[in-house]
Parts: sequence; C-alpha cells; structure tokens
Amino acid sequence: MATPKFAEIKQYILARIESGEWEEHTRVPSENQLAEQFECSRMTARRGLTELVESGVLERTQGLGTFVAELKSQSSMMAIRNIADEIKDRGHGYSVKQLELTSIEAIAPIAIALGLEAGSQVYYSVLVHCEDGVPLQLEERFVNPKLVPEYLAQDFTTQTPHEYLSQVAPLTEARHTLEAVVANQHNQQALSIEATEPCLQILRRTWSRQGVVSFAKLIHPGSRFRLGGHLTF
Repeated sequence: MATPKFAEIKQYILARIESGEWEEHTRVPSENQLAEQFECSRMTARRGLTELVESGVLERTQGLGTFVAELKSQSSMMAIRNIADEIKDRGHGYSVKQLELTSIEAIAPIAIALGLEAGSQVYYSVLVHCEDGVPLQLEERFVNPKLVPEYLAQDFTTQTPHEYLSQVAPLTEARHTLEAVVANQHNQQALSIEATEPCLQILRRTWSRQGVVSFAKLIHPGSRFRLGGHLTF
C-alpha cells in the first residue's frame, strides 16, 4: 500500500528536524513548494503541514510562513513525574497491577497520535497504579515500536513505563488534554469505583528527539485525585 502524499511530506519534514538539519525556528518549505516537490495538490501539502502544526512540531506565523517550533517545557501544574515516586513521596505504599502487555493493530486515531499508518502494529500496556492498595490511576498506553523495540520484554511490576521510557527514549516534549469522564464498566472494575464516580482523564502524548514515543490515557477516580501546582509570575 502506497504511503499517502501528506504522510510523505510529514516524514520528509520530521526526518530533517530529527537529523538536526532543520533546527528550531528554521523556516520550512511553503505549501506551493511542497506541492511541486511531491507532485501533489496544495491541499494535500497543507494537510501535512497542518498536522505537524497541530502536533506542536511546527508553528505558523501569519505573513511569514511555517517554522520548526521550539521544544515545549512542562508547566509546574502538569509536570511529568513518575507516579510511583509521587506516591512514595507522600509516605504511602506503591503497588501496581499489570493487566495487559501486548502488540495490537492501531486504529486510525491511535495511529495518527503516534505518527504511524492506520493498521500498524503498536505496543499496548494497561496498568493500575495503587496507593496503599487502593487504585489511583488506570494507565492505558500505546507505544511506537520503531522507537522502543524492547517495550514488550519489560516487567512493569518492577519499574513503571514512565521510568523505562525515560531511560530509552528521553522525553523532549509532552502535550496534555484533560477532561472529566465517566469510566466504562471495564474501567470501573479496574479502579474499584461505582458507576456514578466522576473521573479525570488525562490524554498525554510524549516525544523524544526521534518522534512520538507514546500516547497514554490516564484515568483517575475523582475522589482520589487532586491536581495542583505552584506558578511564579
């Protein structure tokens, strides 16, 4: 199956950024230039650029063009920490239940989140992180096997996915989406909560210098989780 032109354009741009050829703030080719180079429509070229803008790889400046974006630093409120360390820092006991660790075929939204083609094989893990034996977070994670080929060989009862990924694919950027959700029946059972319990869901994509490493869904029971931080102005 031939790679779509917009995906070729994305791969072309990402390859030059990852190699260091195009550094932060480098202006990338215009829609017209990419359309000519890849022998496609301007709309197709625009789609490739737009998807990279939406994922934070590129940024547009009105009247000037499209540029390689700066790596984003994490805010204190959404700092990426290892959940095991968070629990231990509170003086409580940490434990984990590993429910899934396998390879699956990625449906379109997951493939897009990881920068892969729909139907690609991705690594998939599901864990329940507990504080003093009580479920605190359900972690459902999809991992890019091209960047983390040994993921399925790990024992996540001895180290968290966050710890492992930080070692083999050091984090350079992350993006978050937060929303209130009602957990489905399967997740209610995993978290030991009632059907009426509101939950906070964090969708998190993480990047290394080589590209998108993982896409995670983190679900927390509302009665057991608090989000906070300290901001200095």
